[in-house]
Amino acid sequence: MIALIGVILLIGIVKKNAIMMIDFALDAERIDGKSPRDAIYEASLLRFRPIMMTTMAALLGALPLAIGSGVGSELRHPLGIAIVGGLLVSQALTLYTTPVIYLAFDRLARRAREAVGRRAEPAPAAAP
Repeated sequence: MIALIGVILLIGIVKKNAIMMIDFALDAERIDGKSPRDAIYEASLLRFRPIMMTTMAALLGALPLAIGSGVGSELRHPLGIAIVGGLLVSQALTLYTTPVIYLAFDRLARRAREAVGRRAEPAPAAAP
């Protein structure tokens, strides 16, 4: 039960990291006129340090829970393990999958716009 608290914490951190990258990429697309690939690449580079700082702060804060001993440590130990392990795995997945998903959704949106554009074109008139 206590480990579920760690899972909820992980969901919040991973969501925040992805939002930071995507928000920065959307701004680069709209304001600077960059392509989606260039925008997410720049967002990944510029947001890497703040993302790592957040992750390392949470990870180092959870280490005493994971490796601690003493009275009541058996209750806090699962929380620490869930946070430390989850942060290590989720950090790698977030940094690799967020740009891929961003570009996939951009391709999907482009195809949808093209399909709507084709339907909106008037049909050519038949020759008499």
